[in-house]
Amino acid sequence: EAGQAYEAGAHRYCMVYAGRGKNPKRAAKIAELVLSIKAKYPIEVCVSAGLMDESSTMLLKQAGLDRLNHNLNTSASRYGQICTTHTFADRLNTLKAARKAGLEICSGIIAGMGETPQELIELALMLRELDASSIPINFLLPIKGNRLGTPQNLSPQYCLKILCLFRFINPKAEIRTAAGREYHLRSLEVMSLYAANSLFMEGYLNTRGKSRQDTLQMIVDAGFTIKSDKSAEELLLGEIDATGENLSELPTLKTEDDLHPARH
Repeated sequence: EAGQAYEAGAHRYCMVYAGRGKNPKRAAKIAELVLSIKAKYPIEVCVSAGLMDESSTMLLKQAGLDRLNHNLNTSASRYGQICTTHTFADRLNTLKAARKAGLEICSGIIAGMGETPQELIELALMLRELDASSIPINFLLPIKGNRLGTPQNLSPQYCLKILCLFRFINPKAEIRTAAGREYHLRSLEVMSLYAANSLFMEGYLNTRGKSRQDTLQMIVDAGFTIKSDKSAEELLLGEIDATGENLSELPTLKTEDDLHPARH
């Protein structure tokens, strides 16, 4: 997968591992994989692997890991209402261990879980204090069975305001439009590129997203460039060749049957 990501134009490859609690054996296995990827491809590597202590983050740093992902998800004041298996402090300590090891940190949020604007500000300030290099902004999706239900306040305009808030408070960070961008931003999705400088492509952890071709077309149409060995235009042409679908094809005239359906 790392090779496919590199050939598709990605400059960073992220691996996600499920698990509860700190696990030195898992950290050692991940370190082996990082070494293998770094030996084959000139690509940055990011890992999301749950709670970790300083010894594990140091091992990953020595293996060549560039960045550790560990989302805070929501503010300290709201965390106990969202999660009962561990605390906000547990997550915070993992991020501090990563920073102490010299790793960049990626830590995101999920907007739409009942938080107030003040709690969003609290979270943005905490990520600035941690000097987060990357901040994915997720918007809660109304998945059937989710106890949180359907978010009520995530209008396209409000989602853009959230992106702008995190950009203003964390001006040096990579603000990444993540899960829910298609569903909540809708026709204003392209506007997110002005506040965010990164986005997730072709799906998320548990849900599908817009196709890579559609996302690249949006980036090209808006006049943005991407950080890659290939330009967005080159990657888009590759997607068009692979799918046979060109969103920029010339319009097709209606047939006579289309124009006069009443004749049938």
